[in-house]
Amino acid sequence: MLRDRYARLREEVGDGVTIVVATKYVSVEELEALAEAGVEVVGENRAQDLEAKHARYGDAFRWHFIGHLQSRKAKTVNAICELCHSLDSASAAAKLAIPALVEVNLSAEATKSGVAPDELPAFLELYGDVRGLMTMPPFTADAESSRRYFRRLRELAEEHGLRELSMGTSQDYRVAIEEGATYIRIGSTLFGWTSRVPRANGGVGPGGPDPDRRAQ
Repeated sequence: MLRDRYARLREEVGDGVTIVVATKYVSVEELEALAEAGVEVVGENRAQDLEAKHARYGDAFRWHFIGHLQSRKAKTVNAICELCHSLDSASAAAKLAIPALVEVNLSAEATKSGVAPDELPAFLELYGDVRGLMTMPPFTADAESSRRYFRRLRELAEEHGLRELSMGTSQDYRVAIEEGATYIRIGSTLFGWTSRVPRANGGVGPGGPDPDRRAQ
């Protein structure tokens, strides 16, 4: 059961790590099961989905934004979320008004968003409420392959006096925690999915990419 899986996960990760349940492929109706399971923090990828889900559930959850942040969507994120995990542009920084993590592209993948590590010091000057850093390593079935990216993010955070680290998803969260993660973004592990994609009716169905990892 979902409640049991969540309780086991909470026990495993401990009090120092916040579980952000990734709800990109969870419909408005299906969020009720998360509330009943005791989930506290959810992470949304799209501003329009964030609005719709918040309108239904309000303070049942603490809301985080984990998708790519466009400046024109910052107003919605400001109104609903307590934390944005994905600040990476000057235009978004000019519009955002809540605590944020700066997304860092440590793998230099052109398909990924994020600030280059050598540009991080200058970028941090753009926003006054940066709490930490976030990264998404290259997709791999081998969790250990992610370790060097997680370790480098921790080193960058320490260099800049930042405490919070959002890193690790269902396939590599244990390694991320070992390297200092304070937020992990979990979907398939909690829901008992191997992988899921949207159904036409707005729910979820089998197959497709890991839902914990947002498209860049």
